[in-house]
Amino acid sequence: MIYCEENINIDFLNPIKKYLTDLALELVFVDDKQMQQINLDTRGYDKTTDVLSFPYEDDFSKDRILGSVVINLDMVKKCAKEFNHSEEDEISLLFIHATLHILGYDHETDSGQMREKEEEIIKHFNLPKSLIVRTLES
Repeated sequence: MIYCEENINIDFLNPIKKYLTDLALELVFVDDKQMQQINLDTRGYDKTTDVLSFPYEDDFSKDRILGSVVINLDMVKKCAKEFNHSEEDEISLLFIHATLHILGYDHETDSGQMREKEEEIIKHFNLPKSLIVRTLES
């Protein structure tokens, strides 16, 4: 299950979430200004970003929420246009990336495991280039 309070249809994320984990996730959509404040408050970076993830605990139990994914809708619109794909595709890419972080993957410290897993999921769901690949190409 994905918990989302916003009035946004996120049904397209359910197969991706099921592929990644059986545990529940919270999904929050924000704008640039809200994301900048969250990024400052939680990471000390006074700038906006596209997605943040917050795991709740290391002890994964079946009766609780695994973590929270925060997606910046302003960046979704910008990146979907820039990379010529749909906003649903962009949300899916951000959701995959953040959920992998919640599951313990870290592309900044691992030896490519997160990139491999991200690519596996992207191919499975026929999505555009991953965040990691886009970052490496720019």
